[in-house]
Amino acid sequence: MNSVERTVVLGAGLMGRLLACELARTGHAVDVYDAATPDSPGSAAHVAAAMLAPLAESAVTEVGVVRMGSHSLLRWPELIGTLGQPVFFQQQGTLVLWHRQDAAEATRFQQLLSATAQALPQLPAVEVLDGAGLARLEPALDERFPQGLYLPGEGQLDNRELLAALLHRMQALDVRVHWNSPRSPADFDERCGGWLFDCRGLGARADWTTLRGVRGEVIRIHAPEVTLTRPTRLLHPRYPIYIAPKAGGVFFIGATEIESDDMSPVSVRSALELLSAAYTVHPGFAEARILELCAQCRPVLRDNLPALRWLGPRRLQINGLYRHGFLIAPAMLDVVMECVSEGRSALADGFALRVESAPG
Repeated sequence: MNSVERTVVLGAGLMGRLLACELARTGHAVDVYDAATPDSPGSAAHVAAAMLAPLAESAVTEVGVVRMGSHSLLRWPELIGTLGQPVFFQQQGTLVLWHRQDAAEATRFQQLLSATAQALPQLPAVEVLDGAGLARLEPALDERFPQGLYLPGEGQLDNRELLAALLHRMQALDVRVHWNSPRSPADFDERCGGWLFDCRGLGARADWTTLRGVRGEVIRIHAPEVTLTRPTRLLHPRYPIYIAPKAGGVFFIGATEIESDDMSPVSVRSALELLSAAYTVHPGFAEARILELCAQCRPVLRDNLPALRWLGPRRLQINGLYRHGFLIAPAMLDVVMECVSEGRSALADGFALRVESAPG
């Protein structure tokens, strides 16, 4: 590689930071351009619960995304281990609960998990638990639910600790980051020869016209009296609600799914639904302190699946990670790095990940 060539990454969200670190580690001189400031307030990754739950997510996505999530679960500890800063990471499985009136939704959910298990028999088997079994796994539940499901091996991490650690690693690798500097691929001449990666999420809508925003709302609370130790999903008639415990008694509660790119504050309706649902899981949440009400829009393509798109030689767009950013980002990273080294990706074929050329 010519020593004067610099690789450009557009967007310093989760995907942009992961990619910048890996490119710099493998010898690229990297410039990152982002429209916002270092704390990434405009990034969907900034407000995500960062759950790594491929089987649980199989109820709302395709088998290819589940495969990517399983791949990423193995990769996350390796990637975190290179960062030089602590990042909360946990792999104690997921609990799925429901109230008696939502038994039909639970049956539908179990049927979807069974279909995934048939397609991917290598995934850990779902365990059906009675009330006593739930209480043994999570004593804080105190047999408040007569039954539930346990999905072994699933995990989660702390999104903001990870973003900060990635930025620290970028600095250590001499990545040049240009904040408050919105750029598009058109700002960089193809004849310069260096690689360009567009990881702007919704910022790329002008260039990838099928992108849309899907609004999600999350409440971040401090509840030191609640001792839930693993992510818990409560089946709900409109959308599954999750409760994700982080370090220090902090919990993330989310997430609504609203077909809108509205970036206004969290609605009263959503806040009431999310907090009420959490309270039914554990009454200790009544005394929690609300730290933050977060609303953000995830970048979604027409089929709700991620994709790569070649804009030309050495010019690649990565987008459409939707609600699965942390779940699949390492898999997307490995696909992109295969494209860099080999011009194509066998991993992408295995994940059924769409890789296309730009129209025109």
